[in-house]
Amino acid sequence: MCVDREDLHRLFLSFLRLGLTAFGGPAMVAYIRELAVKRNKWITEESFRHGVAVCQSIPGATAMQVAAYVGLRAGGPPGALVTYVGFGLPAFIMMVVMAVFYGRAHEIAAVASAFRGLQVIVVALVANATLDFGMASIKKWQDGLLALGAAAFLVLRGSPMMAIAASALLGLLLYQRPGQRVEGKLKTDNVALLKNLAAPLFLVLALLAALLVLYFADRKLFDLSVLMLKVDLFAFGGGYASVPLMLHEVVGVRHWMDSKTFMDGIALGQVTPGPIVITATFVGYLLAGLPGAFVGTVSIFTPSLVILMAVVPYFDRIQGNILFQRGLRGALVSFVGLLLSVTIRFSLAVPWGAGQVLIATIAFLALRLRIDILWVVLAGAVVSALIL
Repeated sequence: MCVDREDLHRLFLSFLRLGLTAFGGPAMVAYIRELAVKRNKWITEESFRHGVAVCQSIPGATAMQVAAYVGLRAGGPPGALVTYVGFGLPAFIMMVVMAVFYGRAHEIAAVASAFRGLQVIVVALVANATLDFGMASIKKWQDGLLALGAAAFLVLRGSPMMAIAASALLGLLLYQRPGQRVEGKLKTDNVALLKNLAAPLFLVLALLAALLVLYFADRKLFDLSVLMLKVDLFAFGGGYASVPLMLHEVVGVRHWMDSKTFMDGIALGQVTPGPIVITATFVGYLLAGLPGAFVGTVSIFTPSLVILMAVVPYFDRIQGNILFQRGLRGALVSFVGLLLSVTIRFSLAVPWGAGQVLIATIAFLALRLRIDILWVVLAGAVVSALIL
C-alpha cells in the first residue's frame, strides 16, 4: 500500500485531536468509529467491527489498539504508527506534566489530602473494574474456578504472568467439549507470510537494538524497558489488565515505590486522556526523570502494536481455532481474579477513616451509575482536599 505524506499527516492530526479528549478508555472506541467510518470513510463498518474483535483478543489497551488498526487499514504500517503515536501523545505529555507536579507538590498539605482521597477512589475504580470484568467473564463454574485460583495465587505473592499462563493452559482442558474438533489452522504461503510480517519484524529488530543500547548505556532504563515490555505482552483484556502486572513488578518485586505512590500514579492517569497504562509514564519519570518517562511509555505500547500488525492478516483463521478460543478465555478469566487481588491489596494499603469510607462508597456508586471516571476523580480530589 502506497500512502503519501499528506495522508499520513491527516491521520496523525486527526488522531492527535481525538487523543486530546481520549477520556474513558474503551469508551473511546465509539468516537474512533465516528471519525474513521462515518466522517472520513477510511474503513468500512464491517472492517471496523473486525478490528475491534482483533483488539479485544490480543494484549494491549483496546482504544490504542483500535486507533492503530484504523491507521493500518487506512495507511499500512506507517499509518498504524502515526495514528498510534498521535492518539497517545497527549496522554504522554499531560502525564509527564502531572508527574513533575507530583514530585514537587505532593507533600503540600492540601495536595496530600487530595491524594489521600484519590487513593480510596482508586480502590473504588479497581473494584468497579473487577465487578465489570466478572459480570462479563464469569459464566460457568470453570470461569469461577480459574478466577478464584488466580486471585489466591496472587494473594500468596505468586507471579501474575504465571497465573495468566497457567489459566490459559488450564483453559485448554476446562473448556473442552466432547466431540469438539480443532479447526481454523493457519495456512499461508511463505511469500505472503514474509510480506505481511516485514513491518512487525522491523519493529522487533529496532526494539532489540534499542534494548542493547540501553543495556550498556543505562542499566536502570534497560530494566524499566524490559519490565514494561513484559507487562504489555501479558495485558490481555484491555488497559486495566496491566494494573496487577505492573503493581507486582514495580512494587512487589523491584520495590521502586510503595503501593500508595503507585496508586497516586493510577489516579493521575485517570485525569489525563489515554489508557490507564499511561501509569508507565509516571513510574518511569519517578524512577529516571524524562528519559525514564519516555522509555517506560514506548515500552508499554510497543509489543501490542507489533502483535497487532502481525496478527491482523491472519486473525479470521486464528480466531476460528478452538485451542486459541479456549486458551484466550482462560487468560481473560484470570484477570478477574488478578483485579480482585489488587482491590484487596490496595484496600489494605489505605489508612481508612470515616471520610475515606464515605468517599470510596460514593465513588463506587457513581461508577456503577456510569458517571464519567474523569468527573469522579476530579470531584473526589476537591472533596478530599477540603475534608481529609
